[in-house]
Amino acid sequence: MKFRSERDVLVEMLATAGRAVGGRGGSSPVLLGLLLTCTGNSLCVTGTDLDLTIQVTDEVIGIDDGSCVIPARLSTDIVRRLEPGAVTFADDGDHITISAARSTFKLQTYPVVEFPPVGKTSDPTTQLSETALGEAVRQVVRAASHDEGRPLLTGVLVSRVDGALRMVATDSYRMAMRDLPSGNSIPGEEDLLVPARALAELQRLPTGTITEGSETNRVGVAASSNEITFWQGNVQISTRLLEGRYPDYKQLIPDHYPNRLHLGKESFVAALRRVQLLVRDNTTPVRLSMRAGGVDLSVQSQDVGDAAEAVDGDYTGEDLVIAFNPSYLIDGVEAVAGDEVIVETADASRAATVRGAEDDEFRYLLMPVRVS
Repeated sequence: MKFRSERDVLVEMLATAGRAVGGRGGSSPVLLGLLLTCTGNSLCVTGTDLDLTIQVTDEVIGIDDGSCVIPARLSTDIVRRLEPGAVTFADDGDHITISAARSTFKLQTYPVVEFPPVGKTSDPTTQLSETALGEAVRQVVRAASHDEGRPLLTGVLVSRVDGALRMVATDSYRMAMRDLPSGNSIPGEEDLLVPARALAELQRLPTGTITEGSETNRVGVAASSNEITFWQGNVQISTRLLEGRYPDYKQLIPDHYPNRLHLGKESFVAALRRVQLLVRDNTTPVRLSMRAGGVDLSVQSQDVGDAAEAVDGDYTGEDLVIAFNPSYLIDGVEAVAGDEVIVETADASRAATVRGAEDDEFRYLLMPVRVS
């Protein structure tokens, strides 16, 4: 195998595919590598940990067809630090030579036969709006758990509601739910539990590169009983679906709230970030004293000091003092689309909802923290 390409193109390909390497794939050394396959003037770079697979395809100057498996992290770092310009990869059986300008590196490779078989899914079965999907992922993924001891909660539930898609994530302390506009759906009746990690990688890809000349760029999707694949631009992301019954999130959604606080999003987030400066651990909450005319924020840190700030807004309901994990609250407010945010509460012990003032498609439920 031998090919030539611009450095920046190769860095992007290697780095993107390399994000699937070194996860939970096990102890096989070949899983620390990237599979490079050159066919004509097309190069496909594949990284996988057996759960998540990322493939990137782009045009290069192909010299000799073939495949090899190179060390992912080291080869990416080498190409990134080369001088700008053309980079040549030449496979010599048990090692790869990377050369550019006056630099030459020779690295040992892994046996291609040991790399797990990764086939390209033939074609997408449906197309979703890139804008709507990207916004939904941004809003929802943040609420998924990172605790591998609770694998179901590390996923995002993708379900069909009235012919459209609903995405839900929770770590049991907060829950994010987003309904995509009608016209965005995946064929089938079963709910899908997609690892949040795969959706986070999808979110990191550049946007606006899917269909030239189209008013709305689309993300290709194909789902089976145990896997889902996304196509965005020249990148294909495949991931195993999580197995199990997701918690019944619908019972967590209150029918109504007696208290409603309406605030400017930017001023609220800025004030929260200022008082959060005194928080030194996850057990220190921020108190919200809701009253006519707005809300008073306060943090009391025994080892550091106190902070307080008032934020103007419209409040209807009884005066209420409620406390939250400040990071979780900031996450929810930042996820809201638009310039205004509404915080709805029942009392100091039941879940509150954060949502946009002009958008009912996204809701963020947050459990309060008990304080004396």
